[in-house]
Amino acid sequence: MDDEKLKLILAALGGLVFSLIFILLAFVLPLKDRSINASIQAKHTLEKISKGIRDGQYRPPPDEKKKTSYHP
Repeated sequence: MDDEKLKLILAALGGLVFSLIFILLAFVLPLKDRSINASIQAKHTLEKISKGIRDGQYRPPPDEKKKTSYHP
């Protein structure tokens, strides 16, 4: 085989392998950083829980507060 043809074939195969590696990496690696999203999602979850606890507390109307008040 001629050296020029061998160089062309090896260059084409090298380029093909090189491009396939990057195509496979594009499918394997995630597009977004999930650690940031996980921390934001955890913060939103904690905010929802604390809001639910605050909203779930019994808050009597102002009239009832005066009746049950122990302060003179």
